[in-house]
This record gives sequence, structure tokens and C-alpha cells, in this order.
Amino acid sequence: MSNPSPILPAPAATPFAHRHIGVTTTADQDSMLKAIGYASLDELIAAAVPESIRTRLALALPEARTEAEVAAELRALADRNVVRTSMIGLGYYDTLTPAVIRRNVLENPAWYTAYTPYQPEISQGRLEALLNFQTVVEDLTGLPTAGASLLDESTAAAEAMALAHRTAPAARKGADVFVLDAETFPQTVDVVRTRAQALGLRVLVADLSQGLPSVDGDPFGVLIQYPGASGAIGDPRTVIEQAHAAGALVAVAADLLALTLLTSPGELGADIAVGTSQRFGVPLGFGGPHAGYMSIRSGLERQLPGRLVGVSLDADGHPAYRLALQTREQHIRREKATSNICTAQVLLAVMAAMYAVYHGPSGLRSIAAGVHGHAVRLAADLRSSGHTVLTEAFFDTVTVSVPGRAAEIVAEADRRAVNLRLVDADTVGIACDEATTTAIVDEVLAAFAGTDAGTSNAPYVPEAPVEPAIPVGLRRTSDYLTHPVFNTHHSETSMLRYLRRLADSDYALDRGMIPLGSCTMKLNATTEMEPVTNPGFANIHPFAPEGQFDGYAKLIQDLQDWLTEITGYDAVSLQPNAGAQGEFAGLLAISNYHRSRGDGHRTICLIPASAHGTNAASAVLAGMKVVVVATSGDEGEVDLDDLKAKITKHAADLAAIMVTYPSTHGVFEDHIGEVCALVHEAGGQVYVDGANLNAMVGLAKPGRFGADVSHLNLHKTFCIPHGGGGPGIGPVAVRQHLAPFLPNHPLQSSAGPDTGSGAIAAAPWGSASILPITWAYIRLMGPDGLVQATCTAILSANYIAARLTEHFPVLYTGARGLVAHECILDLRQITKDSGVTVDDVAKRLIDYGFHAPTMSFPVAGTLMVEPTESEDLAEIDRFIDAMIAIRAEIDEVAAGRWPVADNPLRNAPHTAASIAGEWRHPYTRAEAVYPRGVDPRAKYWSPVRRIDGAYGDRNLVCSCPPIEEFAEPVS
Repeated sequence: MSNPSPILPAPAATPFAHRHIGVTTTADQDSMLKAIGYASLDELIAAAVPESIRTRLALALPEARTEAEVAAELRALADRNVVRTSMIGLGYYDTLTPAVIRRNVLENPAWYTAYTPYQPEISQGRLEALLNFQTVVEDLTGLPTAGASLLDESTAAAEAMALAHRTAPAARKGADVFVLDAETFPQTVDVVRTRAQALGLRVLVADLSQGLPSVDGDPFGVLIQYPGASGAIGDPRTVIEQAHAAGALVAVAADLLALTLLTSPGELGADIAVGTSQRFGVPLGFGGPHAGYMSIRSGLERQLPGRLVGVSLDADGHPAYRLALQTREQHIRREKATSNICTAQVLLAVMAAMYAVYHGPSGLRSIAAGVHGHAVRLAADLRSSGHTVLTEAFFDTVTVSVPGRAAEIVAEADRRAVNLRLVDADTVGIACDEATTTAIVDEVLAAFAGTDAGTSNAPYVPEAPVEPAIPVGLRRTSDYLTHPVFNTHHSETSMLRYLRRLADSDYALDRGMIPLGSCTMKLNATTEMEPVTNPGFANIHPFAPEGQFDGYAKLIQDLQDWLTEITGYDAVSLQPNAGAQGEFAGLLAISNYHRSRGDGHRTICLIPASAHGTNAASAVLAGMKVVVVATSGDEGEVDLDDLKAKITKHAADLAAIMVTYPSTHGVFEDHIGEVCALVHEAGGQVYVDGANLNAMVGLAKPGRFGADVSHLNLHKTFCIPHGGGGPGIGPVAVRQHLAPFLPNHPLQSSAGPDTGSGAIAAAPWGSASILPITWAYIRLMGPDGLVQATCTAILSANYIAARLTEHFPVLYTGARGLVAHECILDLRQITKDSGVTVDDVAKRLIDYGFHAPTMSFPVAGTLMVEPTESEDLAEIDRFIDAMIAIRAEIDEVAAGRWPVADNPLRNAPHTAASIAGEWRHPYTRAEAVYPRGVDPRAKYWSPVRRIDGAYGDRNLVCSCPPIEEFAEPVS
């Protein structure tokens, strides 16, 4: 008998940092360092990062854990949350996410790792999905143009107020009052008030049931909740007519599911409709993320905030989608933009759109009828048992008067695993939804009766339909969702293939590198993503009572502690649900700090010319006046002479400076400490934009080198995916003196300080259900892994700069000839010499199998490249080789061997269809679609040729086009 094999210890799990970071071998690092001219990574970092900002202490964070350990910890946190049947309502409802959508959109990296569709040729799938979303909103609201999503319902209402103030006839005459329906959701009231105060506008909350009240000063706008917070449905026509007669615009905050049964806002005469699409298949998620919406009447298109998808034509004359009217947006118009919105909620808008596609108009109406039926039965049984139901006309929510018994009934319902809304000591609210069943209704009735479910004296309800509680004059008669896309994909087979076709059209991180400067398109690891759909995180209402979200509370506290340690600040709010919202919250904190000291006159915000457009737009929203500071020198740094002159001129009124660090030019500026000191000496505050924090984590802390406040982009540095243009989270971090002015919330006292600036998002902790992603990333990486990631990001960017500088000049470098985590390639002289533009290079990269770097920001005619730490050397070299090959093609044009108007760059991208027909170009088909280095077996094919954006803006179409437009011409 042979001896048994010895039992060996289990191998240690590979550290997660080695899974997340692309360049991990000594050989690869040495190869890259040799190209840059440094002997070690430590030597490179010492040269790149100014000693004046370096922190030498290790991050005081928990040590890294394995993926299995972190997954178990997150499951334990989710288990600490208490999942109840939620009937609280107030804009948040249980919904049944179709598994085919959850699996193939929400959990699919082809959708969640994509970037905002600024390169439309390689974004046709999600652009079509967003056009579906816009069509859903347009059809249901009865208004002709809808945007491609906003952050949530409450911020959409605030944007509606701003839109009305820009455009209403009364506003042009000085009107400054915005009237809110007393039935408006309380979180919306608070968000609107926060925004109005910053803009110097007044808000009046009034009962509109008897018409528009007299106002001290003229109103420029009115917001009507439809149905109201109590569930009541009133006819808003009279108020709308009165508001229009006064020169005001009217916005209706409408429930999309209710609009399948209710007369649409457009038919009622509204100018604007806003709301949320959450109940179209998007989980509660403790408040988000969810796609808000806005639709508008004709004539307001150029005032619409956020992104708008439109239909245009490609180079072959075929219909194609792209973002329309971009000159409205902050990245172009800066302080004159319609809004500061950058990241929206694309992934969630896609889910909502696909929910409508899957169910179709009849399915949606059936769901709505079921919800309404449960509410009608509930109201009837409560009345029959002697309770006073206060809502006569309603869709899904009833409010019940129970003098002195409200808390008792809510507690009894909680014992039965149902959450009701405690309105006050005498009133209970009950909201039905798609997940409501007869058994749940029985439990609610039993809670009111104080008896066991099924044994109450409630009368027998016949199966025959009951009379709807929707007034006859408000019952919908108009059609909606008549386009074929909403009447085709109702089997799971068809839906699955539709989603696959759309995903295959797009380029996302699951295909290859997305080297977008200022965007940090790094790995979104599967272990980080998995908790998002755990019911313990996904099925919690944002206004659930204390004791039901202990897991979230622990996770939120951990993140606040970890982020303050990483940044060197003293307090963090996680409420902002986008980077621009974090900017707004930080600037509000500064503004309110000055007011608290009697310095309310300090309203000047200094912003460098190179800053991201959201900085200027956010400053304006916060009630500040923007003064631009010049940049200069080889580093593109803040011009100290100009800064000193501007400070001297505005010293008495200086509120703040907003600077990005490292700068938007991709450089660590040595004099950041001097910039901070100059502003502080003049009484101002320093806002450091955290967009580029990926170059500082573990190496420097803005809260310790002079900054007072920063927002952080968790969807950049901390691994929340971009989702094709959202979701994002933009926490705001502050020093202690600004902490009393962080956001708070009217419905969750623990969400912020009593002295706070007010709510800036609908939910207390913003997009809470994706916070586990960042928690997991920090827990998996640990302090050493985070530092290694930062160093690798800097290494990779400098390697690209070193290898490409002889082909494309690097525009800005630091004092030692190095860049930070990104570099800017200057094509301006190349364009002058050859006629080849930055657009040509960007589109040609598609043929090589890449998403283009950031185009013409922050300098026109350039490409800004950010590889992140997640790309390995092979992929980085593939990108470099593609750029070198493109430079050789440019040289062919410059030499005259290819005409400027007819070459592989000007005609890029090339589709499969474009090479199948007659070929009259001076280059071969192979040169067009299989350029040097492209593997034919792994070729990505753009679905359309280059898109004519100007045509689309001149011929604006922002809903699903007729299917006939996509038919191929018959010869």
C-alpha cells in the first residue's frame, strides 16, 4: 500500500489589489520606468508629487480583506437591514424588476461600465435605450420633449423652478415667487427651498385646491403634485389657467404609473412635467439611484437641463442617435449653462425604459389598474369598518384619520411586517404598489382593526370590478407608447435578444480601455457590484423608521470615517448624488458659513480658466458670481500674478476659489499651498475639486495642504461605475468649521446637522444602494492597495506621455517634466500641417478598437488621456501602438498621398456595410477596417458611420423615430 499524499495547506487567496491593478509584475514596472527614465516607482512618485503636499503617515484604514471575506461582510450588513412590505409612499414604491432586465442591464458590465455617450457612433445601443426613455416620458406626460434623465424627482422640481425663472414672462418683469402645492412631497419642498434660497428666490407653500392664492409679489412659477402626497387627485386646470394669466409657468410633478390612467399634464395645460421613474422596475435602494425626469412644452427645448438624445444622420445618410443641443450644457457654456448637471441616471433610465418596453402600454395599464384596485378595496373596507378615509379621489395612496391612534396602528402594522406612513398623531398614510397583494391588504386592515388578518369583520369584496376612485374628468382617454418598440418585445426571448443587440452596438470597459482624461474609467469589480441587488440593500425604503436600516447606518458611518481619513477633512456628507451636486453642497456650506459670520456679501468665486464647466455652473447655482483666473506657463498652472490681482480687486467680497488638484491640465502644481494661503489671507475659502483624487489617495490629503472643502467622485476614484452617464455619487468633505453647514433632510434627522444647508437630494443619503460598491473597494484594497493604485495610475500616465511625446507633443508637464495621472496630447500644430483634426483621430481610434480620449478639454484641439491603474501593460501598449499608427496615417495625409477630404481618418469610423459596397477611396478596405495591430477575430465594428450633429440640431427629433426610417433603400 502506497503512502497517502500529504495534506497541503490551502493556498492564500490572491490579494484583490492584484486583481484590480493592471501592472503588478516587477518586469512590467521596470519596463515602464525605463521608458520614463526612472529607476524605481518610489523615485518617480517623489519626482512627480510635490514634497509640500506629501503625507508620510500610512492611511489609518482597515487592512485589506479577500473577496470572499468582503462579500460575507456585506451580506452580514445587508442582513442587519429589515426588509418590510413598504407602504410609505412619498415617491418611493416597491416594484417588481423583471429578471431579464435585472440580469441583462443592472448586472451587465456591457451597460454599467459604459461612459456618457459623447462618442455617439459607439454608443448607439444606450442612446436608443435613452430615446425609449424619453419617448415613455413624453407619451405619458403628454409633452413633446423629454430629457435623458435627471438625478431624482426633487432635484427635477428644483430644475423646473430654475427653468421657469429663466423663461416665464412674469420673471422677466421681476417676479421672484415660486408657489409649491401643499400636497408636494416634503423632501421636494426642502430641496426646492434649498435651491431657491441660494438663488435669492422666495418659495410659498399653499393649498391649491381652491385655486392660486394671492401672493405677496408676483409668482413666476407653480408646482403641482399629481397625485398629491396624501394620495389626493385634484383637477389642476383652474390653477394652470390662473398661473398662465399671471405670466407664470406651471410644472406638474406626476407619477408615471398613475399617468397610464390619469389625464396627462400636457393635456391639462402644463408647461413642464417632472417626477421619477423609480416604480418602473428600479428597486427602492434606500433612496436611489433612480432616474428623475423632465418633459417640456414646445419652445422650451433650449432651456432644458441635462442631456437630450436626438436623431440625426450618419455619413451614409442612415438614421443615428446622438446627444442634441449640447451648447446648453455646463461643459460648453460654464456659468451660463441651463444647469450644473453632468452625471445623470442613465443606467436607471435604461432600466425604466426597458420595463416599459417589456410590459408595453397594455401591461403598464394593467399594473396600474391592479395597484388602483388594491387601494380602492382598502379604502372601501376601511370606510365600512368605521374609519374616516380623507382621500376621496386617489390612485394608489389613501390617508386615514384615526384620532390619537396613528402610532398604535403603524406599530401594529410593523408587527405584521408592513411599513405605513405615520403622517401625524391622528393620521396614517397607506400607499399601494405593484408588489401589493390581497394578503398584504388583509394585514393592513387587520392592523387597523387590531385583529388577526383574515378574521376581521371587513365585508366580502366581490370579484366584479369596483368603481375607480379617479374622477371621470381626469380619466385618461389618449393613447401612449404606440411605437413598435413598446409593442414587440413582450416575450423574454425577444427582450433578451433586444438587450443583447443594443449592448453589442456599444463600446464599454468590458471590451477594452476607455482612456478618458478627467473621467477615471477604472475597473468596477464584480465583487463590488454584487451587493447592489441583494434584497437587504435593494428593498429598503429611504424613509424607513430607525432600527430598520442598521446595516446601512454602519456602512455609511464606515464610509464617512474612511473618506475623512483619506482626504484629511473632518466631516463628510454622502447625500449628493452626483459630482456637480457635491460641488453645489460644498459651495452652499461656504456661503452659509460666511452668512453665519455676518459676511453674506462675500459672493465672489474665483475659478481658473481651465476648470471643468460644472465648477462655474455650480457656483452660479449657489448664488455666487464667477471671476475667471488666468492660467499660464509650461504647466498650465494658475497664474499667480493674475490671482493676486483678482484677490486684491475682490478681497472684500471674496467667498472662495475653486481649483482642481492635480489640475485639469494633468499636472501637480507646486504652488497649491501658496494659492490656498493667498485666498485664506483675504478671508476666502478654498474648494479643491476632487475629480482628480485618483492621483492623490494615500499620497496627499487636500484637507491637510490648505483646502477647506472638496467633493469626491465615487464614480471615478472609488469604483462606482459610470453606467453610460450615471449613476454617480459626489460626497462633500469639509473641515470642521464648515461641518455645521452640510446637507440635512426633513425626514431623517440623522442624515445631517440641524444647522445644515437643507436637502440637496430627494433621499437622505442620496444614491445609497450603490454605496456598498465603494465600501467594498476600500475594504478590498486596504491602505497599501490604495496607495499602490495611486502610484500605478501615475506610472501608467507618465509611460504613455513618454512613449507618445515624439509623435504627439504633451502639452503640459510639471517642474520635472512629469504628469500626474493623465496627460494632454496637443494636436493643434498637427491639424495646421495636415488638416487632420482631433475629431478625425478620435473617430479613427474606433477602427482600431478604442474609445477616444477626452476631446478638446480643457484645451481645444487636444486629447486628454487617463489610463487609470486598472489597465495592464499589454492594453496600454495596444493603445500607444494605435496612436503611433494613426500618426503615420496623418503623415500620409500631410505628404499628400491621401487627400485631406478622403482618407481613413476623415472617413472614420468604417462600418461593415461601408466596405461591402462599391469602393472609391484611395486606401484599401483592409486599411480602413483592419489597420495595423487590429486582430480581425476580435474586431469591434461601429454600427454607424460618423454622425452629423449639426443636422440633428437643425432637425430636432427626440423621440423614437418611425421604423421606416431605418429601412435600407431598395435599388
